[in-house]
Amino acid sequence: MEETPKTLALPERKTRQYLPADFEVRDWESLEAYFEELKTRELHSLADLEKWIADRSELESVLSENLAWRYIKMTCDTQDEALTQAFQFFVTEIEPKASPYDDAFNRKLVESPFAEGLDGQKYRIYLRGVRRAIELFREENIPLQTEISTKQQQYGAIAGAMMVTLDGEEMTLQRAGDRLKQTNRAVREEAYLAVQARRLEDKEKLDDLFTELVQLRHQVAVNAGFDNFRDYMFAALGRFDYGPQDTFSFHQAIKEKVVPITRQIDVEHKELLKLDGLRPWDMDVDPSGLPPLEPFKTGEELLTKTIDCFYRLDAYLGDCLVTMREMGHLDLESRKGKAPGGYNYPLDEIGVPFIFMNATSSLRDVVTLLHEGGHAVHSFLTRDLPLNAAKHPPSEVAELASMSMELLTLDHWDIFFPNQEDLVRAKRQHLEGVLETFPWVATIDKFQHWVYENPNHTVEERHQNWVKVFEEFNLQEVDWTGLEHIKPFIWQKQLHLYEVPFYYIEYAMAQLGAIAVWKRYKSEPEAALEGYKKALSLGYTATIGEIYDAAGIRFDFSSDYIQSLVDFVKEEMEQLG
Repeated sequence: MEETPKTLALPERKTRQYLPADFEVRDWESLEAYFEELKTRELHSLADLEKWIADRSELESVLSENLAWRYIKMTCDTQDEALTQAFQFFVTEIEPKASPYDDAFNRKLVESPFAEGLDGQKYRIYLRGVRRAIELFREENIPLQTEISTKQQQYGAIAGAMMVTLDGEEMTLQRAGDRLKQTNRAVREEAYLAVQARRLEDKEKLDDLFTELVQLRHQVAVNAGFDNFRDYMFAALGRFDYGPQDTFSFHQAIKEKVVPITRQIDVEHKELLKLDGLRPWDMDVDPSGLPPLEPFKTGEELLTKTIDCFYRLDAYLGDCLVTMREMGHLDLESRKGKAPGGYNYPLDEIGVPFIFMNATSSLRDVVTLLHEGGHAVHSFLTRDLPLNAAKHPPSEVAELASMSMELLTLDHWDIFFPNQEDLVRAKRQHLEGVLETFPWVATIDKFQHWVYENPNHTVEERHQNWVKVFEEFNLQEVDWTGLEHIKPFIWQKQLHLYEVPFYYIEYAMAQLGAIAVWKRYKSEPEAALEGYKKALSLGYTATIGEIYDAAGIRFDFSSDYIQSLVDFVKEEMEQLG
């Protein structure tokens, strides 16, 4: 494999048109003059207005990238206090001062006599978002949002510090979790109980943190004129295409169409494992009784194989990852002091994102890098869009990019699993995981609706409602005897509840879309891949439905549509043998 991109030149930051080339975000004082200039600039023509929009967009991209690097560095090393302080400085000293200007800019734009002359196709989605932001903005919410941002990062610090010792070795919970794939049941049980015991040590701390976040978020919603934070977030997330009732229908469709299948998979696993009853530590082991798949040993090997996989699918996709490697925009391996989880963080000025994850040596890690790689490709495809806001489509589109990549690459997984038996196991495990996405997403989403519809609930009521929702969708064949104390706290492992509330149902919507993209790819690969790239390149210059149309699929989560796509996945699994 070549060490340099085949067609993509190493990206460079575009020449700034407004800010000085050497300008860096250090403090508010250095920024204020630019915000003031934009606020007070006189606009005498449509050309003036478009230049003003472009200058504002440039300022936003510089700020966004600066915040991104502060966040990336902090999550790569949560134990370096200076990095945490640098991030907090932005959140507490820059964002609150910039926020009122955002509202002023939005009003300046929509109130300009030249706004009507803006190209409707080019600016319609942008203007729709601007008008929504004006509706939501409240000066009194600025300090509350600063407090929320500060508290949200506490979750990563608490979770990142969680370690367990097994066989005399201290390890992250992610690494300990790999033992749940071991064929030795006693090893699995020990690892599961150790991880849960460690999580439970912080259960009160995490409950208290969540209670504080719920109260703060509810106040933000009330200040903005909403009954609850759920309704506020549907507006803030730009959900123009569906409402809460649609998501309730989606939960019900998942319960009816998917849960029976995932439950049957659990029954089959129990029979294959020759167990009288399933326990929580039996859910990740391969039912064939074979040891866990080990598709790579190091982060570098994972990256090299993923690049190879992308190149096989499409040269442009491979170039994207090679570019990121050359620029040092990857931190893949799990280690102490690193925040949990994984993400692809867009860097708006340079246009080359950063991938962060906690790889150990599992199939899940392969899927994570493919997933985040899909997000990365999305960043590359939108990097030349003129408006910064257009580079940030809603999650229903962003997750379509990532989840489709998991399935589009499936035919090339022999790179990770040269042994045919291992390859079949990997594909089966992943497709089972695709189906299991739906019940878990419905669980988290339905729980969030209840939490924010009932913001004054007690911690005990929260635990009871969580268990009720959890049991409605998950692990109905599992024996929890003696583990009843664990179940009420399982939700605390879900980072989204703390850091990005209501950003979760999109995973299920996008999973449906990804299955549809894959289904199309199986019959017309070239057209499907081109449609996928075309859809992503639109960024947020079109509605969700229009973007899905560009990919040759439907934005639809009706019961019948779910049934047709779930049936397709089942057929693919049956063909694996």
